[in-house]
Amino acid sequence: MAKGRRAWVWGFAVIAILGGGGTSGWFWWTDWRFIESTDDAYIQADISLISAKVVGYVRDLRVTDNQAVQAGDILVILDDQDYRAHVDQATATVESQQAALVSNSARLELQNAMIAQAEASVAAALAEQHRADLELERVRSLSTGAWATRERLETTEADQAKAVAALAKARAALVAERNQVAVLQASRHEIDAQLHQAAAQLALAQVDLDNTVIRSPVAGVIGNRSVQLGLLARPGVQLMAIVPLDTLHVDANFKETQLRRMRPKQPVKIWVDAFPNHPLMAQIDSLSPASGSRFSLLPPENATGNFTKIVQRVPVRINLPSGTPLSGLLRPGLSVVVSVDTKGGTP
Repeated sequence: MAKGRRAWVWGFAVIAILGGGGTSGWFWWTDWRFIESTDDAYIQADISLISAKVVGYVRDLRVTDNQAVQAGDILVILDDQDYRAHVDQATATVESQQAALVSNSARLELQNAMIAQAEASVAAALAEQHRADLELERVRSLSTGAWATRERLETTEADQAKAVAALAKARAALVAERNQVAVLQASRHEIDAQLHQAAAQLALAQVDLDNTVIRSPVAGVIGNRSVQLGLLARPGVQLMAIVPLDTLHVDANFKETQLRRMRPKQPVKIWVDAFPNHPLMAQIDSLSPASGSRFSLLPPENATGNFTKIVQRVPVRINLPSGTPLSGLLRPGLSVVVSVDTKGGTP
């Protein structure tokens, strides 16, 4: 009886082992062999480093460490006394050029009136010359018949010569007045150029003044703050960082031998070490255009006699979904384990 029971147990065990092995083989063939995993993965964020665009002492500090801010919130206010003076100076220059432009327009209007006056003078001189010509002809006719004295003829000839000279003078004055218009127009172009230059200087001064107020470019949380009241802020010197916790992603470094079937849009399962009981589902966003070593400060040079082959790793970006139970709890730098289902990827 015991022997039969033992045989039955062994038979059941063999069947269970064969069944389990077959099931495992089936799952391996249909699913598991397509899973690529790595624990060389970390949560990342597009952290914004905040620095000043102009030089100035910190007059007001509106944020503290770990404070949440929205895009456009004021972070730091620099002393703006010098920049306001520059704006006032540039504004005065613009107003001066505008006044010069108005003055030039008035002079052009006056010059047009002077041209009209000179044209009237030419017309009057022309009429006077015509009268003098007729008078001279009449006196010459009378002098032929001894009806006019020699003195009168000479006087009439002098008057006619004076009329010709007066016409020439009037015409010359008209030409001079018309040429003055070209001078005034050239001066207007120069004033226009100076006005545009002054307006550009005013715009630059206003930009510098606006830059004394440093605002948050994105929504996030303040971190790594080094700015204090009274600090002399300089362009390019980091004051703080803003971490956008709503737009996190994972950088998973897969071995080059794992990339054969890996493609964007493939499903990903993520386990965060800090929250192991809350796996996240996501998708591959993109693959890096080169291995991580190529972007290092000193890329490896393999053209040496002591070459040793090392498996390279390629960063794969995975966007984390929003609205999960872990939203707001994750932080850049946390370690994660990533598994990618590469089924359907072209080998």
